[in-house]
Amino acid sequence: MELDFSILLQDGNLPLLLKGLWVTIRMTFFALCISCMIGLLVGIGGMSKNKLISGICATYLAWFRGTPLLVQLVLLYYGLAISLQIDLTASVAGVLGLGMYSGAYVSEIVRGSIQSIDQGQMEAGRSLGMSHWQTMGKVILPQAVRRMLPPLANEFIALTKNSSLLSVITVPELMRAGNSIVADNFKYFEIYLTIALFYFVVNFVISTLIRILERKLHVGGVRT
Repeated sequence: MELDFSILLQDGNLPLLLKGLWVTIRMTFFALCISCMIGLLVGIGGMSKNKLISGICATYLAWFRGTPLLVQLVLLYYGLAISLQIDLTASVAGVLGLGMYSGAYVSEIVRGSIQSIDQGQMEAGRSLGMSHWQTMGKVILPQAVRRMLPPLANEFIALTKNSSLLSVITVPELMRAGNSIVADNFKYFEIYLTIALFYFVVNFVISTLIRILERKLHVGGVRT
């Protein structure tokens, strides 16, 4: 069977894929913002000496790391509407689902990076009259962020790829756009290869930007 990529130029297929790509990028960005906020809170909370706070964070981690993202998305979109009459839109459920799922992994990156900073840094900050949180914000976190970048890059790329699962809850992202095209013309290889190239380009850009930021911050260099 001969490949026919001209199908992309027919029936508005390429614009539909590009529209789906934009939805994927936009939703991934919002989910990324949520995951970073959750990751910071849960990461720091998990190190708290308050057993209630650390217990809540541990429970959050156990749930979101121990259950599949697909199940979490279905529960958010369909489960809440059926059981609690909380009717989230597909986009809101998708962004929340991706953000909360990724936040669990980001929190471990945050925790590990903070704990990798020498304890003497905290003691030095406290000896200068700063509170625990002032020292954390002004001394510890700026150093930890540099060490977070490489693993965060991997998590951001994984988040972009995981966004393809949003098609299951009817979000009109890239994968769903591709599925709708394939349902009409059955050009599986041509469409899915194009989708794969779109994901590759997006993730290549993310990797490149992270590498540039790493160089600017001298990750692993003498000024960490």
